[in-house]
Amino acid sequence: MIRRAALLLLASLLLIAGAGQAQAAGYRYWSFWDREGDRWVYATQGPSMARPSDGDVQGFRFAVSEDSSEAARPRGTADFETICAKTPAQDGKKRVALVIDPGTKTDAPQGETPPPARTACARVSPDATTAEALASVAKPLRYDTNALLCAISGYPEKGCGEQVASSRESTPAAKKDTSDDDGPSLGLLAGIAVVTALGAAAIWQVRRRDQA
Repeated sequence: MIRRAALLLLASLLLIAGAGQAQAAGYRYWSFWDREGDRWVYATQGPSMARPSDGDVQGFRFAVSEDSSEAARPRGTADFETICAKTPAQDGKKRVALVIDPGTKTDAPQGETPPPARTACARVSPDATTAEALASVAKPLRYDTNALLCAISGYPEKGCGEQVASSRESTPAAKKDTSDDDGPSLGLLAGIAVVTALGAAAIWQVRRRDQA
């Protein structure tokens, strides 16, 4: 009976570990962000639909992410006055500050190296979309047949929103940009702890029954 309980415990642990690994799949793509105060907010519209106002700051980040809540945020300076300091205002035009972050080497498709992150100040017509502002400072852009932004300034050379084996190829959240922690998730550890406790209780019950 003890051996059977131990085997059940081992099977449960393997099941939890497998579930944690199954949740690691992500997608490699350019995410689009709005700057609100001192933080980045995932954009609710695509760049071809969004129409920023004069003085807005918007960002793009290339990375492997599981979903929008875990998407990597643009890094570096995100201050309108700094980015557009050398681009004076002009009548009949608006200025949009753009942060373009191609991500890290671990974000890159195989065989490609990301260019350095940079900022740009786009001076465009008042009704211009973010896509038009981006095109004015970061050509060539590449889109797929569904209008998904695939490349900025030619990076990456190929691919578009493809699924990858594991999101651990990159740093999905902003707080991960300075961390190399590849350990199991808190959820996985908590699950293992619970199953271990239940398994220990089951074994204790079997021993108690055998001694009775």
